[in-house]
Amino acid sequence: MEKKLLNSPQHSDENADSVVAEMILNKALLEFKMEKIRKEIDQTLQDGNKELFLKLTEELKKIS
Repeated sequence: MEKKLLNSPQHSDENADSVVAEMILNKALLEFKMEKIRKEIDQTLQDGNKELFLKLTEELKKIS
C-alpha cells in the first residue's frame, strides 16, 4: 500500500493540470485551423475556384 506524506510533492496534480492544459491548447488550435479553412473556403467561392474549394472542404471534413 502506498503512503502519502503531507509535505511530499503531489505529481499527480501537476500531471493532471498538464493534461488539461494540453487539451485546451489542442482544442484552441483545432478551432483556429477550422476557422482558417472556412475563410479560405469562402474566398474560393468568391473566386469561383472549384478545385481548391473541393480540396479545402475535404480537409475540413478530416479535421472536424
